[in-house]
Amino acid sequence: MLGVSPLGGLVTGFTLHIPTLKTDRLVLRAPALADFEPHAAMFAAPRSPYVGQRDRARSYDSFARDVADWVLRGVGTWTVCRSGDDLAIGMVGIAQPDAFPEPELGWTLFDGQEGHGYATEAARRVRDWARARLSSLVSYIPVGHVQSVAVAERLGAIPDQNAALPMGDTPDRTHVYRHWSAR
Repeated sequence: MLGVSPLGGLVTGFTLHIPTLKTDRLVLRAPALADFEPHAAMFAAPRSPYVGQRDRARSYDSFARDVADWVLRGVGTWTVCRSGDDLAIGMVGIAQPDAFPEPELGWTLFDGQEGHGYATEAARRVRDWARARLSSLVSYIPVGHVQSVAVAERLGAIPDQNAALPMGDTPDRTHVYRHWSAR
C-alpha cells in the first residue's frame, strides 16, 4: 500500500512492532522523530563523551541507525519517559553496528535527568528483556566516563580486558563491561 506522507514522500504502510517496556517509574517506548532534538542536543553538550565528534548530521545518522536496528536485527533503542509523561528523558537500547563485535547495551540521559537512577533502571529493564534473546551482551564505555561505569557496575557488569573492541577503538579510549558471555 503506497500513500503520501505529510512531508511529501512516499509511505508504504509498513508497520514495525517495537515492544513497550515498563518499570515502576519509567516507560520505554518506540522512538519518535520528535525525540531527535533532545538526542542531538545531548551529543552536542559539553558533558557528552562524543562532543566535537558528532555534529547534527552524525547525531541523526546514529539516531536513525538505532531505529533501523529494529528492522535489521530485532533489537534497537527505546525512548525513556517517566510514567504518566511522554516527554523523552533519555534513550536506552541494544545496538550492534557493523563495527561492533558484540551486541552492546547502551544508555544516555538528556540534560537535567541525571542523578535519579533512571539510566540504571531503564538499562536493567532492557538487559532483562535481552537475556533470553542474545547470547552475549557488553557495554562499550569511553575511558573516563565514570557515570556510565557506575551504571554498568550497578547492573552487575564486569570489566573484560579480553573482549574484542569496536573496530578502530583502542583500550586507552574504550573499556568493555560484560553483562554475560555466549552460553
